[in-house]
Amino acid sequence: MSGGLFIGRFQPFHLGHLEAVKFILSKEPAVIIAVGSAQYSHTPENPFTAGERVEIIQRTLRGSGIDLTRCSIIPVPDIGEHRLWVSRVISFCPPFKKVYSNNGLVKILFEEAGFDVEPVPFFNRQVYVATEIRKMMATGGGWRTLLHPSAVEYLESIDCERRLAIIMKEAGPDR
Repeated sequence: MSGGLFIGRFQPFHLGHLEAVKFILSKEPAVIIAVGSAQYSHTPENPFTAGERVEIIQRTLRGSGIDLTRCSIIPVPDIGEHRLWVSRVISFCPPFKKVYSNNGLVKILFEEAGFDVEPVPFFNRQVYVATEIRKMMATGGGWRTLLHPSAVEYLESIDCERRLAIIMKEAGPDR
């Protein structure tokens, strides 16, 4: 079953991402969630491993009542060369015809490769910003309401606040 591709780093997968998946599933028989930058972890921009992100996404989808048989979650490493990146994504993922993204570079690269790219409506974009959620995690702030409770439970089990606090401290005040 082919579906629409939704690609992101999902650091972390928040309720805005969940709404995007619901939107895609309202238009497609399935969604392929490509977890980008899969080889990175334990940095301010990418604090979680690919496996942790897959777990967060699965728990969020399952906890939201989404039929997981309609969802594929595929880690995709970066290769550092934009011209080859689309081929890399294609080689890692099940077949897809449409890409859903609001990222300008993703849009250009996939359109140049012959794919239709459709934007995803932003859901409370001023609230659901992964960069800000990571900062809240680092300081023990109010991030828990921005993620599904199943994801929160998992993130607490891996002591995400401690990890983010250490990573952000090591990175310096600009992070």
